[in-house]
Amino acid sequence: MAAVQGRAGRGRRRGMAEINMVPFIDVMLVLLIIFMVSAPLITTGVVNLPSVGQSQQRPPKVVEVVVDKNGQFKVRSEGEEGRVSTLGDLGAQVQRLQAGDAQVPVVISADRDVKYDEVVKVMDTLQKAGVSRLGLSVQQGS
Repeated sequence: MAAVQGRAGRGRRRGMAEINMVPFIDVMLVLLIIFMVSAPLITTGVVNLPSVGQSQQRPPKVVEVVVDKNGQFKVRSEGEEGRVSTLGDLGAQVQRLQAGDAQVPVVISADRDVKYDEVVKVMDTLQKAGVSRLGLSVQQGS
């Protein structure tokens, strides 16, 4: 009996240093089930991208700026053959071909091998010249 009294007389009892993982795993499984059930119910946003085939008929008069792979610019209209131009003269030539009508669209046609930077420079030059209707030409099909 003395041995039993000795244990009781020592005082405090030491706690366990281990973490019980069972409640943690239960919570994780419940969250997993909630996310699996709710994921198909979430609606994704729909983005309507423009397609090439839905454009209207071509306007009667169009000014076209052609950028070839060598970086040269040609400006042409319905009745005129393409004239070689520089970036500085591009705005004046396009305005001359528009004949004061700001509603005449300007289309940029660039070779596939032209750097994107060159096309942006052409767009910037035309916008600074006051061209309000500006578009890019695309190839239908592939």
